[in-house]
Amino acid sequence: MTQQATDINSLNKGAAGSGVAGSGAAGSGVAGSGAAGSGAAGPGAADKPRVVFDVQGLTRVYQTGGVAVHALRGVDLKLYDGEFVVLLGASGSGKSTLLNILGGLDTATAGQVLYTPAASRKLQQAPQAESSYDLTHATEKQLTDYRRHHVGFVFQFYNLIPSLTARENITVVTEIALQPMQPEEALALVNLTERQDHFPAQLSGGEQQRVAIARAVAKNPAVLLCDEPTGALDSKTGIVVLEALQRANNTLGTTTVVITHNVTIAQIADRVIQLVDGKISRVSVNETRCSPSDLHW
Repeated sequence: MTQQATDINSLNKGAAGSGVAGSGAAGSGVAGSGAAGSGAAGPGAADKPRVVFDVQGLTRVYQTGGVAVHALRGVDLKLYDGEFVVLLGASGSGKSTLLNILGGLDTATAGQVLYTPAASRKLQQAPQAESSYDLTHATEKQLTDYRRHHVGFVFQFYNLIPSLTARENITVVTEIALQPMQPEEALALVNLTERQDHFPAQLSGGEQQRVAIARAVAKNPAVLLCDEPTGALDSKTGIVVLEALQRANNTLGTTTVVITHNVTIAQIADRVIQLVDGKISRVSVNETRCSPSDLHW
């Protein structure tokens, strides 16, 4: 077993005996649409979808100039394998903080985050499929391995390396991934095959964001976390980017979480989780997901 696998597997220690089931919404006590603080069941709860993230009592407090800023106030939440979720809220609602904790970029002040990768997304070196990793008590090294092997990130700003082509920007990631797809395959997924040898300066903003999406999915992550991916784009270009995200979710079955303040974008999700002042105010289920091409804003 490699050292990387050892580090990520050791996260199991904090999750042992947690009693969190690998699938189903039993015990969540909440329907698919509900009120504040709900750990709402995902779509098709009767079919017992596998829980990927189980968040309990999550709190994040920042100290700024001697003042305590409560970014999250006791969030309870379950995210399910393969679903497309929109975290909706105004600036300061806590959605970015929640996304960063799920992605291992930040740590909670209190509460627990258990991560259980789907069996189809387990690392080859990892133990049995039912293992849950406690991200709340992970070390920096463990969180680094978690981010490297399990999570793909898409940010509002593309963070591409200017001196590398689109294909080379993706190769930077695939060279350190355990089970990557080919860069060309990732670019084809976002309809950029003909632009793979172009540098970022030769690409439009929407094309650069699609390269960033291809880079994120190229390592075959279990989870794709997107922070305002259309925030710097006009609506027409934003729709193309959302189509790329939806295509990745449908094709790869990657659990996808998109945060936005744009209510219209919520229509493409399986579930919409609204945050207000660091708390979940509402969870709703879209019985039918809209196509991004049907959106207007």
